[in-house]
Amino acid sequence: MSDEPLYSMLGFTDPEWGLLVGLPQSVLTAASAASPDSTRKTRQESAAGLDVISDARASASPLVAAVAGAIVSRVGDPDLGEEPPVIEPGDPIAYAEDVLGRAAEANALLTAKADQADAETYKHWLVEIAESVVGAASTGGVLGIGGETVTDNERAFRDDLAKALAD
Repeated sequence: MSDEPLYSMLGFTDPEWGLLVGLPQSVLTAASAASPDSTRKTRQESAAGLDVISDARASASPLVAAVAGAIVSRVGDPDLGEEPPVIEPGDPIAYAEDVLGRAAEANALLTAKADQADAETYKHWLVEIAESVVGAASTGGVLGIGGETVTDNERAFRDDLAKALAD
């Protein structure tokens, strides 16, 4: 057994690994913050995103499985009832722009260093996290009736994320 860190065995430096591990939870937060919601709805969105992250530990992609495992070990395992705090950025627009910039950076990194299948799986996974979050709770309406399942702002973030991850 090697003492070499997993990220190194996958061909990444410590800062590169930090980008890849930090991005999924940042995508979750930015997607949730795209439209203001009640605390209950924000928790629903966060739980939906964390479920997608947690489930990825079983991914056929070694990269995605390793990243998901690192995130769950850091923030908590939803399968065990562990709930990390919900992060609500002070400036959701600036936060989303930062996340999109990091997504473009991750795209370039994956293109340069990762196996193509791992890169595509990772990028698809990020969009899947955003999809899960934005579809988890409707916004607007009265007493849960009416409202939009996915708002224009949420849709725009998801679409911008997909563009930032496109080759």
